[in-house]
Amino acid sequence: MINLGLLLTNQYRLLSVAAILDVFETVNALYFDEGQDAPFQITLFYDETAQNSGTTAFFPGYQPLKISGADTQDLILVPSFLNENIAAAIHENHTAILWLRQQYNAGAGLASFCTGAFLLAATGLLNGRIATTHVDACKAFTSTFPEVKLEAEKTVTQDGRLYTSGGATSSFHLMLHLIQLHCGKEVAVRIAKLFAIDMDRQRQSYFSTFHISRNHSDDLVAMAQQKIETAYHNTGTIEEMIKDIPASRRNIVRRFKQVTGITPIEYLQQTRIEAAKKLLEQTVEQMTEVIYKSGYNDPKAFRKVFRKTVGMTPSEYREKFYVG
Repeated sequence: MINLGLLLTNQYRLLSVAAILDVFETVNALYFDEGQDAPFQITLFYDETAQNSGTTAFFPGYQPLKISGADTQDLILVPSFLNENIAAAIHENHTAILWLRQQYNAGAGLASFCTGAFLLAATGLLNGRIATTHVDACKAFTSTFPEVKLEAEKTVTQDGRLYTSGGATSSFHLMLHLIQLHCGKEVAVRIAKLFAIDMDRQRQSYFSTFHISRNHSDDLVAMAQQKIETAYHNTGTIEEMIKDIPASRRNIVRRFKQVTGITPIEYLQQTRIEAAKKLLEQTVEQMTEVIYKSGYNDPKAFRKVFRKTVGMTPSEYREKFYVG
């Protein structure tokens, strides 16, 4: 039997915990119905030193245990965070971070779901290793944990005994991965069918939304952002778009990247692709019109950039996300 620990972090997302319990309880039920021993011994753990700890939650059939007295687990799952202030959430889970590191050193596998990757990365165990997280949290993750090899487009990653998943429904793909490792592919397929999960989804990039805040104090960068967002549909160069800004090209590029994390040309490209996505989602415009209105005049170049950025062709994107 596999000792499966579920860590009730401070500020955990209830939906994430509920989904994890639902899936692994279902696996156990499949075995039970066939007269076999359940493969997972599921235990909930909480940090008794943390404010708003897991003891306040009620999960039928479970009595959460304190991490201070926990035995070594075979696998520990870290759910996503409710709190959007991830830095504060990490600080509030300091004791749990130390516990995860101790469990890993004792032989446990660690798996994080969605923004739970921030807590796993805070252990230092992901340094030099691959990981993923919610697609819209990737910029903050890279900034906070530059030593982690973030693969933002991935739905699931595994690096030794460390596992991570992307956002929301990507959590189910990580659970399927773990189930297949411990119970075999046949059981994983049965669970995929029961929960209507597409097993072959390996990318999450097409779920992302390009957005960079203007909540900064650099007026020149804000001016450049405004010019790009206003004139992106023109087919002119980035130099033409920001030519009226009272700063040298070298200076504005340096300041722009320092403030936003990307260069002006990358900002323009992302803005154009986001515009194309909206046209594909909301209109029945011919592809040539979509390309033109997005600021491109070369269909081949547009499709190449779109596929690289989004992870699928423009036609595939429209088929998946068109809302009329």
